[in-house]
This record gives sequence, structure tokens and C-alpha cells, in this order.
Amino acid sequence: MSKPIQYTDGPVGDVELVTDFLPSPDELKLKSDNTKITISLSTESVEYFKTAAEKHHMQYQKMIRQLLDDYVAHQKRMEK
Repeated sequence: MSKPIQYTDGPVGDVELVTDFLPSPDELKLKSDNTKITISLSTESVEYFKTAAEKHHMQYQKMIRQLLDDYVAHQKRMEK
């Protein structure tokens, strides 16, 4: 910010209450337990995920985990 904020004691104006849209603490829990593993991936794959994750402002490990979770969910649907 280039200009400092100037606060005043003037009127605030109309105040509008909004409904609570945040999830409850129970809804914030992870979908499932995670298991830590060690895996070797190609340098090309890791670089791809790092670049994509940076573009979307997220961690590349999380992106890989989400991809695998989505793949497993799809495969489970196909088995039925």
C-alpha cells in the first residue's frame, strides 16, 4: 500500500449482518487418515507438479495426493 489509511470518528453507515458461512470444526476434519510413504518419481513428473502447484498457489505434494485420491475414487466407482 502506498497511501496510509486515515481513520476517522465519523459515522460508519448502514450495517448489514451476514449469516455464518464458515464450516463447523467437525466439518474441517480431513476426509480420511493419511499414510506417509516414500516414493520415487521421475524428475520430469515432480517438476511438472511443482510448476502446476506454484501456478495454483498450493503445495505440489497436496496436488499429487489429490490426483491419486481422485483416481482411486474413480476406480472404485468403475468396480461397481
